[in-house]
Amino acid sequence: MEQPLRKSFFNDPMFPFEMVYRDRKSPQHELPEHLHDRYELVYIYEGRGTFLLNHNFYDMSEGDLFVIPGNTIHRAFPDTEVPVLSTALFFSPSLVRIPSLGDTHFILSSFEWARKRRKYKVNIPEALRGTFMSIIEQIKMELEDRKSGYKHAICLQLQFLLLQLNRLMSQVQSETEDPVHSVPQWMQSLLLFIDLHHTENDLCLTTLSKRASVSTSHLSRAFKQYTGISVIDYVNAKRIANTKEMLLTSDSSLEIIAQKCGFESLSHFHRLFKLLTGVTPGAYRRGNQLFKG
Repeated sequence: MEQPLRKSFFNDPMFPFEMVYRDRKSPQHELPEHLHDRYELVYIYEGRGTFLLNHNFYDMSEGDLFVIPGNTIHRAFPDTEVPVLSTALFFSPSLVRIPSLGDTHFILSSFEWARKRRKYKVNIPEALRGTFMSIIEQIKMELEDRKSGYKHAICLQLQFLLLQLNRLMSQVQSETEDPVHSVPQWMQSLLLFIDLHHTENDLCLTTLSKRASVSTSHLSRAFKQYTGISVIDYVNAKRIANTKEMLLTSDSSLEIIAQKCGFESLSHFHRLFKLLTGVTPGAYRRGNQLFKG
């Protein structure tokens, strides 16, 4: 398994927010390090490329906004000739938590919609792009100026951006995203199969090659080509994402969680979890429970 390059987030734990502003993307490896707890929004200004999110491939182009819930496997494949220019916002859900005020609106509903329907891209209509870009500019200005109350200002701007996004996504929920035609249908079907069956402990290269009706060697080459990661690393990343959710939402023992998520042994689970996250499963559970509620 390749050694992951984990991203470091949030030097200030009381203000879990980061921005990567107008970054010119070039082809680079982003998996398995792009598996993190933080919610992420990626706005595309220009350029083109392909974005792998969970089992879906999406084209990237001007006006696209990618809505990425925590622990969603993702990797960008910018075009070599016309690379993507984008801004990414990273934040913890706790940063935008607000009282209901008697309203049914949920500030993170766009992320829940994306997770539930496994659709992570929305193209912002031209009439609204100025609004979204203006909010991003306001956040950048607050980060640079750091005037009194700038953290509160950023929270308010982020909440307003999410409100606009929620309203937009509520209008386009019936729309579907066309598949990227450069990716073979068997590969897209196989990624969906892994998404649905990654907790099964007999999910191996041989099983998946039979499922796809290709040789193991061809599957290995093609999978690496289209996803940037090996088959086994991808399956393990899906399993780790699942265990992270279970560690925070259940009281099950580590051994039971490891079994339910398809790991062959508790020791293998421990080793892989620490390799991908930098902490042990127990430390992850204890550390995140401190910030719950």
